[in-house]
Amino acid sequence: MSTESGERKARNLSDNPHCTLTTGTSDLDDGLDLVVEGDAVRVTDDGVLARLAGDWAAKYGEDWRFTVGDGMFHHSGGDALVFEVEPVKVFAFGKGAQFSQTRYRFDR
Repeated sequence: MSTESGERKARNLSDNPHCTLTTGTSDLDDGLDLVVEGDAVRVTDDGVLARLAGDWAAKYGEDWRFTVGDGMFHHSGGDALVFEVEPVKVFAFGKGAQFSQTRYRFDR
């Protein structure tokens, strides 16, 4: 995930890196929703950031084109910090003919 350094998300992660990420689909009868708990850690390696910048531009288009330097993304609106979250716990919710749920735990 990314956020500008002055935004609330960056300030919150600076105070407490433990966070929850969610992803899924808005379809009630199909798909899988995930809730991921873990600690956010800044990604500062310019090589990794360059790969991520390319991936995001390929997925989201030219509006998501970033340059990389000094351990962060740069764009016309400013600079963005990038974080990765190593899962500690994941909840998965299956939707469809039979709803299901499960929990995964990861040792550090």
